[in-house]
Amino acid sequence: MKVKFPLVLVSLLLIGTTPVAVAQAPTHNTWSSGAPIPTAVSYPAVAVMNSEIYVIGGTNADGAIVADTQIYNPATNSWSTGVSLPTPVEGASGAVVKGVLYVMGGSTTGGVYHYSDAVWALSPATNTWFRRAAMPTALHDAGVAVVGNIIYVIGGNSGSNLRAATVESYDPATDAWTEEAPLLVGKSEPTVGLVGATIVAADGLTETGDTGDTEGYDVSTNTWTTLTPDPTGRSGACGGGIGPRLYVAGGFYEDSGLQLTESFTASTNAWNRNAPMPQAALFQGSAVYKGNLYCFGGRNAFGGTVLNNVQIYQP
Repeated sequence: MKVKFPLVLVSLLLIGTTPVAVAQAPTHNTWSSGAPIPTAVSYPAVAVMNSEIYVIGGTNADGAIVADTQIYNPATNSWSTGVSLPTPVEGASGAVVKGVLYVMGGSTTGGVYHYSDAVWALSPATNTWFRRAAMPTALHDAGVAVVGNIIYVIGGNSGSNLRAATVESYDPATDAWTEEAPLLVGKSEPTVGLVGATIVAADGLTETGDTGDTEGYDVSTNTWTTLTPDPTGRSGACGGGIGPRLYVAGGFYEDSGLQLTESFTASTNAWNRNAPMPQAALFQGSAVYKGNLYCFGGRNAFGGTVLNNVQIYQP
């Protein structure tokens, strides 16, 4: 029987006089670049639908909030244009359940307290956006995860609490929202991802500054548990859960953008460093697709240049 080793290098060992082929594991922990975003944006909502990555809204290089839907195809490394949101928005959360894309919250006018509770849904069958039940709390810069066809919106900025501990779940089947157990530490701009059966919410911005606070949420018991904090507390990073780890790339730390990439392993409750991003970036859009982390746009520094980069990390 022939054994195939896809995408591997082969070296030869000499045992006696007979060469023996030895398979070497592929080298990962690397970054690459995708085709640039047609319209550079920071703070976009991002979600994967039908093997394409939707980059929705955000703030462009002129400082204007946009309604654009820009669609990236990883297979062809190309962009297309989708139907625009009815209302421009930045800092919204994006998620997909059963082939329908949802965009929730964000800011429609910019500035403090201009937050939205709107929920928009896009169905490929109709290729139109339609309104769904509003969020109980208007939120900007919240994290998001999907478990069992339920969308969990975690933390964020709100009008009454700038660094909210709010956790709210949305069931698209019933178009209803439920208030869940709050975060142990209120924060906006967390990096959120599903690691196994646990939602992990790492880092973010609290009332007193950037935090490395890392918490795990058990959906079945509706409880949060304190985990080992990120050694480099940051906010506005790109990240997501891939296999047994949550990856956090870039972000905002001590008035500067980061290239640093770290990963949290749930089974060991520990953080490790990974290959740094090629371009320091904060306020990016994030997506996980086929085991890779995609980081879209953002800024190179606080108040800095809006980027059109697509930075792709392969663990």
